[in-house]
Amino acid sequence: MAMLQRGLKTLARRPDNSAFKQQRLPAWTPSLTAHTVLPIFFCLSLVCMLLGVWLLITVQQTYQLKMDYTDTNSCSKCFDLRKNSSKAQEICHCTVSLTIPEDVMGDVFFYYGLINFHQNLRRYMTSRDIAQTLGRKRSLKSPSSYCAPFNYDENKVPIAPCGAVANSMFNDSFTVNYHLRDGSTVPVPLYRKGITWYTDKNVKFRNPKSSNETLAQIFNGTSRPLFWQKPVYELDPSDPNNNGFINDDLIVWMREAAFPNFKKLYGILNRSERPFTSGLPAGNYSIDITYNFPVQYFRGRKEVVISTVTWFGGQNHFLPIAYLVTAGLIFVTAAALTAVYLKVGKNGKNMEE
Repeated sequence: MAMLQRGLKTLARRPDNSAFKQQRLPAWTPSLTAHTVLPIFFCLSLVCMLLGVWLLITVQQTYQLKMDYTDTNSCSKCFDLRKNSSKAQEICHCTVSLTIPEDVMGDVFFYYGLINFHQNLRRYMTSRDIAQTLGRKRSLKSPSSYCAPFNYDENKVPIAPCGAVANSMFNDSFTVNYHLRDGSTVPVPLYRKGITWYTDKNVKFRNPKSSNETLAQIFNGTSRPLFWQKPVYELDPSDPNNNGFINDDLIVWMREAAFPNFKKLYGILNRSERPFTSGLPAGNYSIDITYNFPVQYFRGRKEVVISTVTWFGGQNHFLPIAYLVTAGLIFVTAAALTAVYLKVGKNGKNMEE
């Protein structure tokens, strides 16, 4: 009786007699032979090589010029001044010169670059108050604990915006001048707004709403971050609509970089004015810098980057080189397999014989 019951239980657990549960569905199993695999390997190698060459030619069509101004020429005095933390609020100006040897046609983008600055540390990336930058007034008076120790100043006044990311915001400013052959100087016009991602500007960053209060009144009772020269509601005195949490420079900085050496967009050439309607003309330029951001604490460097872009982006050789290296590896593998096939398996022999 017991054996009968066990038999019945076994039958009850048996899968249904269907094509799916009994694995009788129609299927196609490829026959991996040398005549099918080797051509695929060679074709993949050819495709990767063509893509790599195409992308490499595309990247070479971009123009990029980098100017390191950390402690060069007149900026050395500012570099030394920023070593003294007690003089962090003193304004320092310097000028660097550069020469563009050939006309840079089309849209030209101006970036600031940082070297050896790690924005990808987990503790650094989480040191922000998302509710605060979304414009919720309650977070202005009571910043998130994630911002600690940059949530309150030494007088226990809440900081806006709080956190390590906002506190370390890059705050150097640049004025680019073009020197004409007759000795006169023309300022290079830059678009300083509209340089952010759409989702950042219109979704992730908002100022607290108020019907009859100015930004200064809204942010009353808050303190600026420790290393800032201005409060958040005065970041752009020339444009009241570019202040607070919707300031373009702040939004660009708050999107962290993945690598320690990076560049972030500062401005775009305004091509509506002469002689810049076609791009940057060749010649001598100077950049007047308001030097605020210290880099000696993390042994970093600062630079100005002038670049054009294509549909592929800026001048980045990583992907073309990756495709070319992959093409080489696949070709070597295919050649090795071909040699083994010709030596061992061409006449129908196999490794077991």
